[in-house]
Amino acid sequence: MIPKRRVECQNNRIVRRLVVPLVTLACLAAGAPADGSTDVRAAVEAFVARLQDVSIADLLIEQTLTLYDPAGRLPQSTGEQRVLFKLPQRQRVEQKVEGRREVRLWVGDRVWVRQADGKTYAVPATERGGDRTYLLVPFRRSAADLLAEWRARGVREDVSHTTRVAGRPALVIGARPGEQDVPAVWFDREYGVLRIVTRERFPKGPALVDITFSEHRPLRGGFHFPYRQEVFVDGRLLMRITVRSVAANTGLPDALFDPEALARER
Repeated sequence: MIPKRRVECQNNRIVRRLVVPLVTLACLAAGAPADGSTDVRAAVEAFVARLQDVSIADLLIEQTLTLYDPAGRLPQSTGEQRVLFKLPQRQRVEQKVEGRREVRLWVGDRVWVRQADGKTYAVPATERGGDRTYLLVPFRRSAADLLAEWRARGVREDVSHTTRVAGRPALVIGARPGEQDVPAVWFDREYGVLRIVTRERFPKGPALVDITFSEHRPLRGGFHFPYRQEVFVDGRLLMRITVRSVAANTGLPDALFDPEALARER
């Protein structure tokens, strides 16, 4: 039997790698379902064009995090997260799990961490696996940017098919019908991303990461945000996030994203 504390540490390391994708990937979406690379590009271009009049400068997200046991069957621990996102490339994740608080700050391509004991340090480049700030919300991004980012994650835009999820049509980019273990992005033409499958490297080796998004609610204009997010690693449920609230354009102060100010916090 693996000691509980050791399991929690392993899960927390994976959570730190995946928490940003949950925030940023949830904001990526495409237009009407289509087949073939040309139609995929057209769908993404149509969606980006539709969002041109939607203005979002920042997001403030309050959510509950539940971690599961190694078998993915039983809840193991719970925590709270406060995620602050400010365009173009600033993010702050405040997390408290089992009474321990940690803050992670992304500014451009640099990352800082403030641990529960107050120690603050910059994360070496080799340890920034969780940074997905380049997968920015499509506001201020072109369709070509988004497609290039997905290709970098192994998603093939020349392979696609249509399916249905919860009774709604969805476009699956990167996988043929029946393929379950290849990088792919699933889209709903109104809600956006429903699921993304990628291969990630962890300390114990590569794993298939499957992130699903559901319970979408309108946030601003034609933009929807998922209030339920789940992460599966090699088919086992690792964590579930339940969003309590999302607010856009709250005027988040720049000081919240200042590494020097982070180090002085009490």
